[in-house]
Amino acid sequence: MEQKGVQLDRETFSCSICLDLLKDPVTLPCGHNYCMECIKVHWDGQDRTGVYSCPQCRKRFTLRPVLVKNTMLAALVEELKKTGLQAAPADHCYAGPEDVACDVCTGRKLKAVKSCLFCLASYCEKHLQPHYDVAPFKKHKLVNPSKKLQENICSLHDEVMKMFCRTDRQIICSLCSVDEHKDHDTVSAAAERTERQRELEGSRGNVQQKIQDRQKDVKLLQQEVEDINQSAEKTLEGNEKLFTQLMSLLQERSRDVKQEVRSQQETQVSRVKELQEKLEQEIAELKRKDAELEQLSHTEDHNEFLHNYPSVSALSEPTDSSSIHIRPLTYFQDVTAAVSEVRDKLQQVLDEEWKKISVSVKEVDVLLSQPEPKTRAGFLRYSREITLDPNTVNGRMLLSDGNRKVTVMDQNQSYSDHPDRFSEWFQVLSRQSLTGRCYFEVGRSGGVDVAVAYKNINRTGSWKESGFGCNNKSWSLDCSNNSFQYNNIKTPVSGPPPSRVGVYLDHSAGTLSFYSVSETMTLLHRVHTTFTQPFHVGFGFDFVGNSAEFCKLK
Repeated sequence: MEQKGVQLDRETFSCSICLDLLKDPVTLPCGHNYCMECIKVHWDGQDRTGVYSCPQCRKRFTLRPVLVKNTMLAALVEELKKTGLQAAPADHCYAGPEDVACDVCTGRKLKAVKSCLFCLASYCEKHLQPHYDVAPFKKHKLVNPSKKLQENICSLHDEVMKMFCRTDRQIICSLCSVDEHKDHDTVSAAAERTERQRELEGSRGNVQQKIQDRQKDVKLLQQEVEDINQSAEKTLEGNEKLFTQLMSLLQERSRDVKQEVRSQQETQVSRVKELQEKLEQEIAELKRKDAELEQLSHTEDHNEFLHNYPSVSALSEPTDSSSIHIRPLTYFQDVTAAVSEVRDKLQQVLDEEWKKISVSVKEVDVLLSQPEPKTRAGFLRYSREITLDPNTVNGRMLLSDGNRKVTVMDQNQSYSDHPDRFSEWFQVLSRQSLTGRCYFEVGRSGGVDVAVAYKNINRTGSWKESGFGCNNKSWSLDCSNNSFQYNNIKTPVSGPPPSRVGVYLDHSAGTLSFYSVSETMTLLHRVHTTFTQPFHVGFGFDFVGNSAEFCKLK
């Protein structure tokens, strides 16, 4: 309460013009007090009008009042100064270069707290008070401090602009509306503001809706980042295991070869050493026999010589040396050659399959609203070279043109048995699997189903089990009956049967589109779904003589 009382004293003994403690205070006839110098400067500015008013209550005086120092008030102010009471505002209350200054303050101006659109002036808190206390001022329009008040003054008529010309789309004053803008569609600025305000609210609604949509998109992208990172880590972990298994398999095969070579080495070395020992024993026996023969040759008694010669000259059966064939050091080179051949085949397989792996990695794509191409030239950017798989073609169908074309024949062709072959229906799948964004075109003769299917579609069984479009593993366009079929549900397709069909796939986006290709691209049918496996292109036929082929795209 004591602090509040001090605040009241500050207001009571402060000049409402400079907001400092009164200096040489004077009292006007209306009862309000000012510094003598402050009120003089204020009235000096009103000399040209001849009307003098109180800055606070706006009371007018036809004659300029004579200013006399209020000695009692001056004494009270001096006493307040001795007690240390100061009414000067803090520095942060004064107007800086970027602030709107009070138009009434003299000397160092305070910051304005409001601007009056009627007075076209800005006021600090003290000088604004009459707009709250005096009835006529209460009707004035107060806004946040503005430096652009003078822009509301008409440069031609020096009048406040309160009208709006809809014809010229500009703010004008009332005199402009009957002069330069006569016969124009004019309304009050307030009325125009009201209408534009409604439009603004609508625009804000649209903007806020877009903000919400973009925020949802951001959340989706955040989830996409998490999914990409999770998928990449899972893939790397899985591939690390697969490559580890592959290296383990190679190491196991290396150990097997090493073990077999070592085993064969021991066996053959043992055989050679056994033969070597036998020959060395024969050599020792022959040397002994040679010594006996030499001794017998020196016997002088002819009868003794002839008596002993038969027994000494007899030789044991020697080892057949003709069975020993010494070859160059190529004993295990055949093994090396075989391993080398395996290495070359493995390298070839890795090279071929690595291309698929590399393409699969590059086709990983975040769906940032990639639009479907609008022109054939746009589609051709995603064209793919596709051939048919001989292991899947029905036995009555003939492949030609480098496995790009297939025709239904009236006799069985010479294909070997294979578990991937369609045995019940005239159907065939492509050798290549399709993911990512790709495009191809098919030319036909006669009735043909142009389809895409998962590799694990049944090769045998009923039409519902293995026929294109009759299950949840294939999507098919029947070019002769103008219909699209999936999971045994047919959807009619408008327009004449196409002789050339363009197929666009965006696997990640779940988009599959069929077009009739002529001078223009005519959309026949489009699918939006989620694909869980890579695709293979499929052709299906009903009758002998029908054919289809992948068109060569330039």
